[in-house]
Amino acid sequence: MAADALRPLALLLLPRPLEGFILRDQAQDLLRAEAVVAVDPPRIPYGAVARLPHVVAETLAGGVAKRLVKALRRNGDRPRVVVIFHPVQILLARAILALEPDCELWYGRWDRYEHAYDAGPHLRERLTELHEAAARLSSLTFVASDELARLEVAAGRPATLVALSADAFPAPDPTAAVIAVSLGHLGWRTDWALLRAVAERMPQLVLLLVGAWHDDESKDDPDYAWCRAHPGFVWLGARSDDEAARLILCADVGIVPFKVEPFNDAGLPYRILKYARLGRRTVTPDLAGVKTWSQAVLAARDADAFAAALATQAGRRTDPDLALRDWALEQTAVAQNAPLWDRLVALGIVGR
Repeated sequence: MAADALRPLALLLLPRPLEGFILRDQAQDLLRAEAVVAVDPPRIPYGAVARLPHVVAETLAGGVAKRLVKALRRNGDRPRVVVIFHPVQILLARAILALEPDCELWYGRWDRYEHAYDAGPHLRERLTELHEAAARLSSLTFVASDELARLEVAAGRPATLVALSADAFPAPDPTAAVIAVSLGHLGWRTDWALLRAVAERMPQLVLLLVGAWHDDESKDDPDYAWCRAHPGFVWLGARSDDEAARLILCADVGIVPFKVEPFNDAGLPYRILKYARLGRRTVTPDLAGVKTWSQAVLAARDADAFAAALATQAGRRTDPDLALRDWALEQTAVAQNAPLWDRLVALGIVGR
């Protein structure tokens, strides 16, 4: 079939599969056009080929190019533009251009690849050589920053600024967010159904889960599985006290997500005081024991009340309750142990 009868295509030579490509958003935008197609990396990675002796690398690239162009022509297509995103891809691109003389090269430069941290002196020299080859052959060099554009212009080559996008990166409304923190064991005692119900009522909720989670204790609970997969729940694992304190500083409010059961009902969860020392109140289910520290606790009878209580604390991460913090800091071991000390004195075991 004559070349002019073939459909012209723009080929995006992806340096890695699309889902793992750092410029995925912009590649996907271009791929909306039917005549723009993605070409996955070859079986032997581009970087591995670039490390081979030059003759071997050129031979391998030539073989891949011939197979690719042959497959395109069999389908009634031909490459009119080849787009590369890394200098190691110039070997394949150059081989395609040799087979398709009216094809042009576009070179995307979003980093100074020849200064990569994981490249030794020999590889850096090779990357510099490949970059120069790509830049010389390029009909359109597009760069991610003004500084990269300046470097190309200084080398006597034009460059077009195409800055980065992050379309697929989530952007929850920061003005509506409520950040909660849960400190401690995540297993049998946790009311996963309650947490799921609260999250379903509060799409703006972010919950920092600080503590070890125990799949063996909740593996058959569908609400636990939902919570593990929910993007608003950030599972941070066990952390030191120093780290946990800083994470509480990132939150508006603490929670105690315990089931309302006899084992949990009468206790006084330690984490309430830890949250309070940083000026954060605690939202809890309607447990009897927590009312010992009623000044630090917002007790909620159900998921609706729990969600409403969390919402009242929005913004506390930049406006901590300093009176609550002062109260918490007064709850020292010496102060709490006063009845025990009094009895020791009364028994004559210690002096006053």
